[in-house]
Amino acid sequence: MAKPSTKQEQALLSVHELSKSYGDKRVLEGVDFELQQGECLVVMGRSGSGKSVLLRQIIGLEKPDSGSVIFDGAELTRLQEEELFPHRRRMGMLFQSGALFDSMNVFDNVAFPLRKHTDLAPEELAAKVEEKLKMVNLEGAGDKFPADISGGMRKRAALARSLALDPDLMLYDEPSSGLDPMTAATIASLISSVEEELGVSSLVISHDLALARRVGDRIAFLSDGRFAFIGDWAAAERSKDRKLADFLAGREEDAHAA
Repeated sequence: MAKPSTKQEQALLSVHELSKSYGDKRVLEGVDFELQQGECLVVMGRSGSGKSVLLRQIIGLEKPDSGSVIFDGAELTRLQEEELFPHRRRMGMLFQSGALFDSMNVFDNVAFPLRKHTDLAPEELAAKVEEKLKMVNLEGAGDKFPADISGGMRKRAALARSLALDPDLMLYDEPSSGLDPMTAATIASLISSVEEELGVSSLVISHDLALARRVGDRIAFLSDGRFAFIGDWAAAERSKDRKLADFLAGREEDAHAA
């Protein structure tokens, strides 16, 4: 069971009236939400509903057509690429594929952001890498290469790398994708433990209801470009939104057809 969210006067992340289109296709249309310090929000929705597009707007890989993304008081949508760098360093991103460097072993993958963004002495860097590997239960795996370890281990190594710079915000794009149920449960447990140990805020994009129930303080259901629902699990179960009810129940998409 996820812990109750911690409310503060100023949200760590605020998204207001965010809209994004590709040609004639409107993907996001006025998305609004806030993420508090230490809170985990799980964004759910059908395939193609715009969940990953939302992540790209938040980290500045794309510019929205309108709206704002405010991270710890900074309006990110107004910043140029180089101005985004210090804010991105405070965000960790776990990609759906893991996105490890195949030519590097696990140690060097985790060390990569530390070598790029810090001036740690070699022994300090090694200690930091080992600390993050221990956090994801990969002690002793630093000399292994991505091709030599399981999909679950690759995902955990990628999580360790995303935590290397001690981010304030963690972004997860389908963290259990391609994993068996037991390994997915392990990833869910790690997401919760990271949030608890580091006090990090988390935004999780997922189709995995079991993972979402385990890690999410709140869920947001993206439908027709907007959040049709945002709230805790008890409120989600009481919601009268038909699409949300069908999604949570796993009903066929035309279950309500004439």
